[in-house]
Amino acid sequence: MIPSDLKYSKEHSWVKVEQDRAVMGITAYAQDRLGAVVYIDLPGIGEKVKQKTKMTTIESLDGEAEIYAPVSGEVIEVNDNLQHSPELINQDPYGEGWMVVIEPSDPGEFPRLLSAEEYERYLRTEAAVRRR
Repeated sequence: MIPSDLKYSKEHSWVKVEQDRAVMGITAYAQDRLGAVVYIDLPGIGEKVKQKTKMTTIESLDGEAEIYAPVSGEVIEVNDNLQHSPELINQDPYGEGWMVVIEPSDPGEFPRLLSAEEYERYLRTEAAVRRR
């Protein structure tokens, strides 16, 4: 199930807006496609990220994937638990598997993110394209 209280990117990350900060992680769909996560290279606190550009890399038993920032801003917190337990991304992608907290620099980017319903439609379209 896709949580309805989050916003989503077409790059399969999610964002939870909490006042002046945005908590982000990857979707259940993304972690499922990655397989068993074994390592994540989190950005540093104070690092500036830009929407739709590479923010970090995740390594899994099946390979490596680049993760793109869903919004632009400054990283103000990272989930240090992922350094020792990267499998949290697989076990609880919308909870304990969160990755970073960003202080957004452009609130105008949020309306460009997808609602849960829009993201679900996007996944169906993407699956249909892959089946061709």
